[in-house]
Amino acid sequence: MNQAPDMLELADGRRIAYRFTPGTEPAIVFLPGYMSDMSGGKATALLAEARAMGRACLLLDYSGCGHSAGDFAEGTLSRWRQEVLALIAVHGLGRIVLVGSSMGGWLMLLVAQALAPGRLAGMVGIASAPDFTQWSFTAAQKAELVAGRTIYEDNDYGPEPTPTHPRFWADGESNRLLGGTIALDCPVRLVHGQQDEVVPWDVSLRLAERLRSADVQVTLVKDGDHRLSREADIALIVRTVLALAAVA
Repeated sequence: MNQAPDMLELADGRRIAYRFTPGTEPAIVFLPGYMSDMSGGKATALLAEARAMGRACLLLDYSGCGHSAGDFAEGTLSRWRQEVLALIAVHGLGRIVLVGSSMGGWLMLLVAQALAPGRLAGMVGIASAPDFTQWSFTAAQKAELVAGRTIYEDNDYGPEPTPTHPRFWADGESNRLLGGTIALDCPVRLVHGQQDEVVPWDVSLRLAERLRSADVQVTLVKDGDHRLSREADIALIVRTVLALAAVA
């Protein structure tokens, strides 16, 4: 995918990179993970399959990530939710299937809550990580963040350490969802690897329990890691998303 992405400029000057293919609804909207972007294997495979089937599909890079302008240190779930909703609006999308990977699985829920009733056709979470600001950090790390200091952790996927900025952490803490019922009633499919070294697979089970919807299915991939980026993993995800969109 060598062609440069399209750009949406928001009222405050943020320029958000995206790729969109028009087609039938419900449209597929893919939300990448923390410090990730729309160039990954899962996102590009979904876009290609959607295009081949004539189904609308939207990918994006959050501000400060990928091709989008901005400072990653300013990024928060609330800020990125605003960007997703702006792109949905500018393309006039009606019914939507949200697909969220890792942190994108948390953002998926926040975007879903902001959509008008009847527009959410379904959700697919991939190693979903809701509330990870609460369960993914030690007490010492939280103390640093509360004090306004950025923390850094080893990055298994690149040479630079992974930062967590105080702004992101505080916003995440204000958007926690697993403490009560998540009032969403659409069909939901959750896929999680049992060898996930980043997000424990029981987080998807907790999410399934908290969702109000009665139509929630969890698929555990016994030898799957956090990325679920092997050919078979991506095929499973694509089948799951397209099957949900087809019946929605």
